[in-house]
Amino acid sequence: MALFLTKDLDDDAHSRLGVWHITESEAELQELCSIPSDELEEISFIKNESLRKQKLAVRALLDAMFEEKVYLSHHDNGKPYIENNATNISITHTNDYVAVILNDLEDVGIDCESLDRDFSAVEKRALSEEEIEDLDDDKRNEQLAIYWCAKEAVYKKLSQYKVDFAEQIEIDSFRPKGEGELEATFIHKDGYEEQFDLEYMTFDRHVLVWIA
Repeated sequence: MALFLTKDLDDDAHSRLGVWHITESEAELQELCSIPSDELEEISFIKNESLRKQKLAVRALLDAMFEEKVYLSHHDNGKPYIENNATNISITHTNDYVAVILNDLEDVGIDCESLDRDFSAVEKRALSEEEIEDLDDDKRNEQLAIYWCAKEAVYKKLSQYKVDFAEQIEIDSFRPKGEGELEATFIHKDGYEEQFDLEYMTFDRHVLVWIA
């Protein structure tokens, strides 16, 4: 069982974070998680083995975070929800890790990326001119990864269509550290600005950003 991390994100335990390190084989993951037969059949049709393992690892992580058996489903826009529990959920996965954030009261967002990925394309696609000017050459790829994950986390929390990451999601200036806090602004199409606080951590050549 490769449960990497679980922790409460507030004193009242309304919000929780969980991370699973995928070290098991596909067969071992199937044995670890209680997954409905229809969902298991759906996963079996996925051609990519790594993606199948990621889906199974999410189920194993949910089993570790909930006392009762939960049923995971998705809205038409792809946003996940739990059929038999009212808690809000957001999910992210890479080849090596999956992570989940839960909140009983608020919508949430989470994103994880491997720092071995080249994020140079993110600069042109998702950053504003001010954010590009703030990039540090010494830690450029790591900073780009954090920018991307932060904007993805905000996007997942709000679950809106056709969001312009460069124009509508602004991340305040920061310098990459092992962990820290970020401030974000989402600019709605009517001009209304919404402020958000995020947290991030780096581990094992990965960056994880969440918004509870």
